[in-house]
Amino acid sequence: MLDLLEALMILCFGLSWPISIYRSYVSRTAKGKSLFFEVFLWIGYVFGISRKILQWYGSDSASLNFLFYLGWFFYILNIVEITIDMGLYFRNVKLDREREAEPGIERAEEVIEESNEIIEQMKELERGLDGKAKGK
Repeated sequence: MLDLLEALMILCFGLSWPISIYRSYVSRTAKGKSLFFEVFLWIGYVFGISRKILQWYGSDSASLNFLFYLGWFFYILNIVEITIDMGLYFRNVKLDREREAEPGIERAEEVIEESNEIIEQMKELERGLDGKAKGK
């Protein structure tokens, strides 16, 4: 019964990770994601896998049933899936930084354009003043 409950718990987590991976891939942003949370889950899966290894070495193979191996399979699957999601987190952080840097460049170009317009207006004003001074 214990192996069944463990396998069902890990199965539910295993079904959740593909959804998270898909959302991370499609959203292309790390906003709303917590690397801290994912790292602790990853560590938890390492402990779960370690437990399975210790169970495997500590008992005879006849006492290990299908649910034991199913649980082990889902631990491995989950740690692979969360590793993929963590990789997407780093990709998305990079994309977020690139997006945040772009408006700064666009604003700098706008300021340069506005400055050039002011310089042209000042030149026109100067020409107008020079013309009035000559006309006196």
